[in-house]
Amino acid sequence: MRNHLRMVCAVCSVILLLVFLTETGFSEEKTGEALFMAHCASCHSNGGNILNPKKTLSRKDREANNIITAADIINKMRNPGPAPTHPQELAGMKMFDKYKISDDEAQKIAEYILTTFK
Repeated sequence: MRNHLRMVCAVCSVILLLVFLTETGFSEEKTGEALFMAHCASCHSNGGNILNPKKTLSRKDREANNIITAADIINKMRNPGPAPTHPQELAGMKMFDKYKISDDEAQKIAEYILTTFK
């Protein structure tokens, strides 16, 4: 009887663990596209830029702003630039530090941008 009860408890524990991992997203790795949609698409929908149309994600605009490699994109995510100095100025891109977006996730986003927006 005790062995049967232990087996039932073990099976229930495994099932609960699997449900938890599935519900929290730990069971699957997110793609660059999914990460882009979660963190970037609100301002960069379809590779555009709602705040500054001269700084889209197109290759032409990236190159004009010296953003050429995945490392350049990640650097821009980590250090987007100075805050506005005048109340009438629009705020620029917000900073995504490694606590908001991990280095691995930032790399996936950068690769997605480079392969998607040409």
